Amino acid sequence: MKKALVLGGTRFFGKRLVQLLAESGMEVTVATRGMTEADLPPQVKRVTVDRDDVHSLATLGSEDWDVIYDNICYSSQNALDACEAFRGRVGRYVLTSTLSVYDFSPESLKEEDFDPYTYPIVPAPKEKVSYQEGKRQAEAVFFQQQAFPVFAARFPIVLAEDDYTRRLHFHVEHVSEGRPIGMVNPEAIMCFIHAQEAAEFLQWAGTVELKGPVNACSHGTIRLNALLDEIADTVGKPAILQEKTAEEDASPYGFPGSFYMDNRKAGEAGFSFRTLDSWLPQLIRTLASQNS
Repeated sequence: MKKALVLGGTRFFGKRLVQLLAESGMEVTVATRGMTEADLPPQVKRVTVDRDDVHSLATLGSEDWDVIYDNICYSSQNALDACEAFRGRVGRYVLTSTLSVYDFSPESLKEEDFDPYTYPIVPAPKEKVSYQEGKRQAEAVFFQQQAFPVFAARFPIVLAEDDYTRRLHFHVEHVSEGRPIGMVNPEAIMCFIHAQEAAEFLQWAGTVELKGPVNACSHGTIRLNALLDEIADTVGKPAILQEKTAEEDASPYGFPGSFYMDNRKAGEAGFSFRTLDSWLPQLIRTLASQNS
């Protein structure tokens, strides 16, 4: 039986990934700080580990793993610790990365638009760097250290009913309640992925020979103003957009420019993405019904 270790697997798409791995017949261990209750399959083993403590992480390096899924790596130090702990102990390492390694662009972003193989490494804990810089550093360490084969899944904003960031919820709630939404650039083009699709992509990433950074998003894009129109049509109220609002009304999608990816690399390698319009409208309807 193949063994999988999931670093961070008790909520959102990490929890879905654990379910998929268990259903596939793998022996699954989930390592977290033990602070989140989760209804995981009974055969899944849970261990308590401090991801930011190299000595705690090293306790997992006493075993061999067919694949490790790392959902909670946010800095060069996190990545350096993982390389030290798991060197020679893992067949394949799947890092959850992000669209945020890129800069805003009017064009669809391709993997080569951020090159982690040449990016300067600056050792630092996650508290000392931004989210973007932390993820850039993590990729740089893994790909330059080459301690084991690494696949970096670059996700955009991940959505689902149980999204703990509640960013799409924010927009549905504001439109439903007639509250203004502060948005810098309503014309910005976005891409998204559903949490279930993200989990399926991570599971797939652990089974293929493909290495390096790989973009993962549903087929299709949407402008922010079109997203708000969709929400307005669903709840039956207009979206009130303002360039400047109170801080609590500022959109968490208040990006100054477009931010979307090209997913052809993954598609050509065999992963079949859903279309955005096959799930986003239904998700908006579900959130609207919960808010009514």
